Amino acid sequence: MKINIDLLKEFEKTLDTVHPERGKIPIEILGYGEISLVFCIKGYNIAYKRIPIFDNEHQVKRHIWAYNTYNELLEKIGLNLPDFDVAWFKDERGKIQFYCIQEMIDVNSVANKIIHQISKEQVKQLVLLVLKEMKKVWDFNKESNTYEVALDGQISNFIVIDYNMNNPKIDENTKLGYLDTSTPLFRINGKEAMEPELLLKSAPSFLRWLLKALFLEDTVDRYYDFRRVIIDLIANFYKEQLPDLIPTLIDLANKFLREEASDHELDPIEGQEVSDYYKSDANMWEIFQRVRKLDRFIQTKILRKKYPFYLPAEIQR
Repeated sequence: MKINIDLLKEFEKTLDTVHPERGKIPIEILGYGEISLVFCIKGYNIAYKRIPIFDNEHQVKRHIWAYNTYNELLEKIGLNLPDFDVAWFKDERGKIQFYCIQEMIDVNSVANKIIHQISKEQVKQLVLLVLKEMKKVWDFNKESNTYEVALDGQISNFIVIDYNMNNPKIDENTKLGYLDTSTPLFRINGKEAMEPELLLKSAPSFLRWLLKALFLEDTVDRYYDFRRVIIDLIANFYKEQLPDLIPTLIDLANKFLREEASDHELDPIEGQEVSDYYKSDANMWEIFQRVRKLDRFIQTKILRKKYPFYLPAEIQR
């Protein structure tokens, strides 16, 4: 992929994180995480994920190594990934601006869009395919003496390769790809490859110590727990406004655990814990976003500083 650093520098120079689409460089917002913005610059077939969390070059170099290694591990495990790269530079204020980059994919091929277009039986088939992809990771972990790889299994992190929205079809031969590789969650001999504290950089500085003490370890650990990742996948259907599918997906997951993942010896998943998990997760992120909005107000309206993070609009849950 050919990356135009000068174009990215110009984008940063005129970026309004409240209304990023209004900057001098025309962009299309493709999506967003809880702390990051994913977009493309019109006319370029590249997806950028803006991650403004680094204070020094040492952090950047470590993250680039971890990011590249994570992608290589996932490919070795057998997941299909888009082409990937990174770009970073110091802006006019000397601040480090960092982007994870992937080749553009058809936004209509992202699984959380597809589940609203296909039948219930095909949704079940799609989720089963996702479970099979995830199992590859924990099969690898079980055999590896050095690496332990984590995964964010939300439905929006998977794409259907060669998807035809005019003739939507999901069957046992459908191939999936995986998108969310910008947070390199893996351990080498039990030690995190990335700096987990960087995940807290978008929180107000006066709260980071509390968030680290109360939430950080558990938040990171859950992505290494196969069972909790499956619960997160199913609970995500609340967010997708498809709660009626959840009992069926729980039955599907439990059958998968019995018949195809029995060697992992995971307990069956129950409906109440999926509901409780989602409520807890949704409440945590709602509080986190409210605090960040307060921090943005203080930074921009009172201190007259530029707020570096993009905050998504109200998320329907």
